[in-house]
Amino acid sequence: MPIEDAKPPRGRRRGTALVATCVVLSVLAGTGTAYVLEQTGIGPTGDSTQVADTGTGPAATELAAGRIVPSVVQVTAGRSAGSGFAIDSMGHVITNHHVIEGQDSVTLRLSTGRQVPARVIGSDPAADIAVLEIRGSAPAAARLGTGVPLRTGESVLAVGSPLGLSGTVTAGIVSAVDRRQTTVGAGGMIQTDASINPGNSGGPLVNLDGEVVGVNTAIATYGGQRSGNIGIGFSVPIDRAMQVANRIIAEN
Repeated sequence: MPIEDAKPPRGRRRGTALVATCVVLSVLAGTGTAYVLEQTGIGPTGDSTQVADTGTGPAATELAAGRIVPSVVQVTAGRSAGSGFAIDSMGHVITNHHVIEGQDSVTLRLSTGRQVPARVIGSDPAADIAVLEIRGSAPAAARLGTGVPLRTGESVLAVGSPLGLSGTVTAGIVSAVDRRQTTVGAGGMIQTDASINPGNSGGPLVNLDGEVVGVNTAIATYGGQRSGNIGIGFSVPIDRAMQVANRIIAEN
């Protein structure tokens, strides 16, 4: 089972097992199964999202979705697309480096449907985190769950623009909190079964309090083919993402 990044390259060659900066990872837990990691941005279109059920009922997921969706944007960067979310009142937006790679400016589609320009103020390829700055009125900042401990089995939502479907919300749980087999981002990643698809890159993973706990970055797929979500996705923990984002903002 390969794991691929969900962002196809600008020009795709026949016979390749990986997409974009896909990475073949080592054997999982002695099963002898190789997998490919695929980042979750996409070519000409957008992002994906998912909702989790904590056992508190649909009202909790509805409330969490209502809190986060206004802060989420669809990112179009040249021929690539992904997602992002506002992190402060100054118009700063987090997304993935692989979504905006090679671009100085991008276009954002807000939850209202309005499109606004933004500039790339900096990125960290190793962490796969980038920061954008909106030109004009910005969406409300997302509630950030920095310092909030995650538990395996905790319900989460993924929000973004999978395949250009902006404002999509999907549900799942935290499958693991320190998945170090992946090579996207430094250190351990959050593993989730919340549905993440091409275009989800840079979108938020949120808990049922509507707080961002991770930045959706990659999915696993079978055999190096873009089979879409199979219930294994990865997110950069929000504490690490914000450390990188704050450094980028301070340097610019």
